[in-house]
Amino acid sequence: MMNINGISSISGNEMFKIDKAGFEEAQESEVSFQDFLKQSIKEVNELQVDAENKNIMLATGKIENIHDVTIASEKAKVALDLTLAVRTKVVDAYREIMRMQV
Repeated sequence: MMNINGISSISGNEMFKIDKAGFEEAQESEVSFQDFLKQSIKEVNELQVDAENKNIMLATGKIENIHDVTIASEKAKVALDLTLAVRTKVVDAYREIMRMQV
C-alpha cells in the first residue's frame, strides 16, 4: 500500500518573508521592461540559432546523437511559440486600450 503524506502549509509570516525578499530583489535589479524584452528576444534567437546549427551538424555527420538535435529544436519551437503568443496578447491589449480611448 502506498503511503501518502500531506503537504505542509506555509505560515503567513513565512509567506510574507518570501514575497518581501522577491520584491527587494526586483527593486535592486531595476531592469526596465524594454531591457527585459530585448534580452528575452535575444535568448529566443539564440535557441533558434543553436537548433539550426545542430541540424546542420547532424546533416553533415558531425553529431550522431539525434536526441540532442531534437531537444534543441523543440526548445526553440516552444520558445518561439510562447513569444508569438505573448506578442499576440500584447497587440490585442493595445488594440483594446485604443478602442477605449475613442
